Amino acid sequence: MEVKTIYFERPGPENTDKTIGIAKKRAQDLGIKYVVVATTSGETGAKVAEAFQGTNIEVIVVAHQYGFREPGKIALKKEFEEKIKNLGAKLLVGTDVLTMVPRAFRDRLGGNPLDIVSATLRMFCQGIKVCVEIAVMAADAGLVPIDQDIIAIAGTGSGADTAIVLKPADISRMFTDLKIREIIAKPR
Repeated sequence: MEVKTIYFERPGPENTDKTIGIAKKRAQDLGIKYVVVATTSGETGAKVAEAFQGTNIEVIVVAHQYGFREPGKIALKKEFEEKIKNLGAKLLVGTDVLTMVPRAFRDRLGGNPLDIVSATLRMFCQGIKVCVEIAVMAADAGLVPIDQDIIAIAGTGSGADTAIVLKPADISRMFTDLKIREIIAKPR
């Protein structure tokens, strides 16, 4: 099998539209039924939900939990939350399993084995780490099947610059069952 991967010269939100477009094409080519996308403000999530309208591909938008940046607050903007829901996408607000769980231990106890997982995935790029993270979160919430491939879309800081095909798994089976099948796009 020969598959094309797009490499962006620089990470960042300027790659968002192209990342969404090629992820959509790959999803359609492969018959993928689920796409998960990371979002902070909700803007990228709304863009993906809009782009996948009418495709019969379910979009799950994964937002940071309350307290990610500021105690008791969420970065998700109400206007984007409403747009995401109106476009028929599902919204998952949950704890970042590879970010916040290790942070709680690191701040209190000095480290956590999940820091190693995060650092290893970041060797590919920040977006790969987030793609794996949101796929696990969506699997843990029962929003994606764990017996078929999905597409995950994420970025570096904001926007989207990374997309992968993967077979998700819940957190307890992440190391044995989660498989990264293809890198569709990523920054160099």
